[in-house]
Amino acid sequence: MSKTPIQKSGEAPRGDRLQKILAQAGIASRRKAEEIILEGRVIVNGQVVTELGTRADAARDHIRVDGKLLHGPEPQRYFMVNKPRGYVTTTDDPEHRPTVLQLLGQDSQKKTVGEHMKLPRLYPVGRLDYLSEGLLLMTNDGDLANKLSKAAAGVEKTYLVKVSGSPTAEAIDNLRRGIMIDRGRLDEVRGGRRDRVLTQPAKIEQVRRGENPWFEVTLTEGRNRQLRKMFEEIGHHVEKIRRIGYGALVLDVPPGAFRELTTGEVQALNRAAAGKKVERKKTLPDAAQLKKPVPPKKRGFNKPRKHIS
Repeated sequence: MSKTPIQKSGEAPRGDRLQKILAQAGIASRRKAEEIILEGRVIVNGQVVTELGTRADAARDHIRVDGKLLHGPEPQRYFMVNKPRGYVTTTDDPEHRPTVLQLLGQDSQKKTVGEHMKLPRLYPVGRLDYLSEGLLLMTNDGDLANKLSKAAAGVEKTYLVKVSGSPTAEAIDNLRRGIMIDRGRLDEVRGGRRDRVLTQPAKIEQVRRGENPWFEVTLTEGRNRQLRKMFEEIGHHVEKIRRIGYGALVLDVPPGAFRELTTGEVQALNRAAAGKKVERKKTLPDAAQLKKPVPPKKRGFNKPRKHIS
């Protein structure tokens, strides 16, 4: 293998950025790969690399991570997961809570991808918080994941949201137009005051009435706990969130299950990431619908007991 000099950020571009090469090889997500580089764990042609702008050629250069030689990119795979409540959308949790990777455990893999097929290292695209559920994408395609996660792409994400109490029509209109919410995590305060940001316009329709109604909400951005913050701004606590749509995809697997995307679905995701319009299924699968409410039991009259003489 040729050991050409590694590419520095100020030189004419050659090859790919190291973090991209690491992500394509299934070492880590693009963001995590940057941390690995900064920690000095990557060696290219015998030189330790700690500069994020460094480029290399995966086909020609000798690249090692933690002493192990890279053997080129893994085949790209794409999966839809129906995340239940009580799982964190991360590959590792310091609090030792269940992670979405556990949903793709060995027993589940055998049912979905075959007895002798092993999945590559997959990473979630975007996030669903611990108490939220529904459609989550997982892939080892770092480029597509990065494009889909950028707010500028405007990829539509649709949710079923149950709130406490009934918001007024005026309040819902405020959410549709855009509303000021806190940026970042709920407990973050910057410089003694909260940093506020205006949300993008949203599509919102009520899909079930009642004391605690359900709404279908479609967003084109994905800020931290955005739905919860939006409804809190109009005085209503969010009780449940289920994501049912992502780009052209519609949730169609039961809770805790997953399936591999078709070639057409992956192409539709790439179109959505490029800002092109995509169409969803008109008929929603069961997993993307609300369960029919259970009717209350009818109260009957107690029959008088017979006295036995």
